[in-house]
Amino acid sequence: QVQLVESGGGSVQAGASLRLSCVGSGFTFSRYAMGWFRQAPGKEREFVGRISFGAGSTYYAAAVEGRFTISRDNAKNTVYLEMNSLKPGDTAVYYCARDTLALRVGRHFAPSDYTNWGQGTQVTVSS
Repeated sequence: QVQLVESGGGSVQAGASLRLSCVGSGFTFSRYAMGWFRQAPGKEREFVGRISFGAGSTYYAAAVEGRFTISRDNAKNTVYLEMNSLKPGDTAVYYCARDTLALRVGRHFAPSDYTNWGQGTQVTVSS
């Protein structure tokens, strides 16, 4: 079955960097766009970024644009989220997710656009 496993979270000081990884299995990874979302305590799950299935296009939430970078290695079935200049407001559980539809292109930012989710990895940024 489809499985997504995130790793790389941790506790850091403001200004630091982290790189999250998400390994997919149980499906043809290279056929699906992948998304990153986050959820802070008491808040809704929010879109962070998306990368197209061929890695030709990336999209970011305004809050992370210029600080976060999404990339993928289809040979390793892995998508990454490089996070720089972290702020306390970035504190959340971070989830990777697989697009509902194979080979779909375009701007799909709602959680409902994604069918499968990882278990999440905690990122805590202290001031």
